[in-house]
Amino acid sequence: MSDAPRKIIIDTDPGQDDAVAILLALASPEDIEVLGIIAVAGNVPLDLTQRNARIICELAGQPGMRVFAGCDRPMVRPLVTAEYVHGKTGLDGPQMADPTMPLQDQHGVDFIIETLRREPAQTITLCALGPLTNIATAMERAPDITGRIQQIVLMGGGYFEQGNVTPVAEFNIYVDPQAADIVFRSGVPLVVMPLDVTHKALTTGARVKAFRALGTEPGRMVAEWTDFFERFDKQKYGSDGAPLHDPCVIAWLIRPELFQGRKINVEIETQSELTMGMTVADWWGVTGRPSNALFIGSVDADGFFALLTERIARL
Repeated sequence: MSDAPRKIIIDTDPGQDDAVAILLALASPEDIEVLGIIAVAGNVPLDLTQRNARIICELAGQPGMRVFAGCDRPMVRPLVTAEYVHGKTGLDGPQMADPTMPLQDQHGVDFIIETLRREPAQTITLCALGPLTNIATAMERAPDITGRIQQIVLMGGGYFEQGNVTPVAEFNIYVDPQAADIVFRSGVPLVVMPLDVTHKALTTGARVKAFRALGTEPGRMVAEWTDFFERFDKQKYGSDGAPLHDPCVIAWLIRPELFQGRKINVEIETQSELTMGMTVADWWGVTGRPSNALFIGSVDADGFFALLTERIARL
């Protein structure tokens, strides 16, 4: 563990699993300093994702956190959403009060650009839990910031697990493949949490019970959110529980030793409608293309859930 907490910006489209990731980050100040949270359109439209981000901050007892609204649609393609997984609000399950903390006036993309220009180079990590629209738009608008980014840790893609929204495409990449292509070609060091790893971090009855047993409002909410979106994955995959995709991003920053992967070349398909948004991962090193991503393949699931439970217990 390093001495100073990692400075991060969270870019997100909450989503129940995004919510758990944000709670994990906000509960871990010794490891992570969250400079701001930016909403993007994805799981649900932007007016809901920015609302949900504020609800989560209030749940964590951090109404002073700065939350920004970013892009309301992908760079080129029409928006595709996932209410069928997350419910009409994106945070279906428990009853949620409307947030009272304000949304920042500044556009989320401008916040990314301004922060990266202001802070010393290589000190800011971008954590992408949704489509990459905001980050790619910032890179296009202000090319000088790209070289200043320390790292981008993102949930997206799949290789051995293929896709979850088309046969070969994972949702976050599929929603804005053009943005993903810009990010994957940017030269910024990438850490990728694909479905290959998130499908190994499944909730179980015992793991959900551990959240509920915390006896706190955040613990109860995490258990109820999980109960809600589990039903979709259990039915689809025939699994015991649901993958908690996005918390893998934050968990990797806190305890990278829980994860294993390899540095490979990953390209994004943007031409074919059949395979649009596919992450073409050269896992076996057959192309000779230079590696651009640490592509994670496995996780110590027990260690991952122990970390989640321990940190959420603090809230």
